[in-house]
Amino acid sequence: MRFERWLARVGAVLSVFAMQAEALSTDKRDIKNNSMIVYNALPKSVSSFDEMFSEAVVYGRLRSNMFYWDWENPSAVTEDNFSWGVGGSLVYSTGYLEGLGATAGMYTTHTIATDNTVTVDGLIYDTGASGKDTYSRATGSGSHIDVLALSYLEYKVSQSSIKIGRQIFESAMLRSNDTKMIPNTFEGCALESHERKETKLRLAYFTRQKLRDHRDFHSIIAYEGYQADGGYTQNDDGAAHRGLSVSNIQAASKDVEPEMFVATIQDRSIQGLKLNLDGMYIDGFVSSAVAEANYRIKLEDGWSLTPGVRYFHQMDEGAGRIGGAALSGAFGLDKTASSQELASYKDPDSVEGGAWMARVKLSKGAGQLTAGYSSVLDKADLIAPWRGFPTAGYTRSMAQYNWEANTRSWMIQSVYDFGMSGIIEGLRGAIDYAYMDYDQTKIDAKTIYRTDRDIIHLDAFKTFDSVKNVELKFRAAMVNSEKSPHLDEDYTSYNEYRFEVNYLF
Repeated sequence: MRFERWLARVGAVLSVFAMQAEALSTDKRDIKNNSMIVYNALPKSVSSFDEMFSEAVVYGRLRSNMFYWDWENPSAVTEDNFSWGVGGSLVYSTGYLEGLGATAGMYTTHTIATDNTVTVDGLIYDTGASGKDTYSRATGSGSHIDVLALSYLEYKVSQSSIKIGRQIFESAMLRSNDTKMIPNTFEGCALESHERKETKLRLAYFTRQKLRDHRDFHSIIAYEGYQADGGYTQNDDGAAHRGLSVSNIQAASKDVEPEMFVATIQDRSIQGLKLNLDGMYIDGFVSSAVAEANYRIKLEDGWSLTPGVRYFHQMDEGAGRIGGAALSGAFGLDKTASSQELASYKDPDSVEGGAWMARVKLSKGAGQLTAGYSSVLDKADLIAPWRGFPTAGYTRSMAQYNWEANTRSWMIQSVYDFGMSGIIEGLRGAIDYAYMDYDQTKIDAKTIYRTDRDIIHLDAFKTFDSVKNVELKFRAAMVNSEKSPHLDEDYTSYNEYRFEVNYLF
């Protein structure tokens, strides 16, 4: 079958493509391979109000991103689709007067020859798959986004700072995840402290979120499907809890726009050991804690071995009664679950849950090999629609969600930097294979959307000494899913291709 042919092809290029930690690097800022931004040139402290603006720093970016999704068996609502977004961003940061400064970031994406909206039986479906983030979900396929995604005041004192406004926040649970055209950002305030060199502490209070394919900020947790008068206007992330819909939250007399509290701490006091602890709390809905430890062991001849573990603990603060244990929404207040559905979860009215993960990395110079495993407890699905994926770095492959209850996954990844090793200037890449084993009981009961699957995912990055500040990125995934027992064909196997061009200035 097609997947086996692709497996043979990918095996042939396994020794050609891979990736290392370094990415597109400029004098002003770097783009890491996970799309996080690292700023090299920061605004300076100034002595007058005029100098706040004369000494400001502008960060520019031009961007093109193409997506093609090739289904093995296209259906009425899963058609082969193509999306192409072009745009960029301008981020303006003032100098700091007595520690006070400001940042604003304008982002834009406009599509070219993109129309992936279909109507079936009077219902509108967006078949854009992963490429939907090149346009606005609120107004449909092909529509543009121009948005002030960043807009905050910042005050710095000693080794600490506080930001108030629209901002990016990177943690185990919350991420910018800027792999498309516009980052995922939040409204609120965040405090960061480095008073102790080996320890980083952060506290945040957020009231709203803007997903990558939205023009407007919206609820952090409330889900809303397509609305005829407004499209998608709430948290319709692929990992959103559909039982926590606007109507269900209102029926439970809860706040549709609750506040989120976040706390993170990272410590490197012990040489080679990195400890992370993240906490998140949404009053009336859910809270979670993520603990992680990674320890780097130096071996002979430049080799190193880094074992890592992560534990995710989720607590019910009221979401279970509103939306139920399943992300699919099968146990929401607006649903009457069948006896088979009810039996597929141990407690369908609770979101108490968790997961544990383990991995080991073997590294030397330009190369790295990682093997990871994750197991979600047979309780509730994990709630994480903020682009910080619970299994990221362990078993999550591109565009995959594997944190439904009683899901087990394995992944092996090879990475290499051909430029670092002197083989091919500016080339680096990665290839991984993952297997995701979902709970068959939940598949049979229709309480999860996915089926067991094999994934091969390939990344390749290329920069050029002759063309400064430009990076080309190619990504591909081949997904072979088992056929759903509820369908007459396999409608979930596909190949996906992405091509991105970045220019920083």
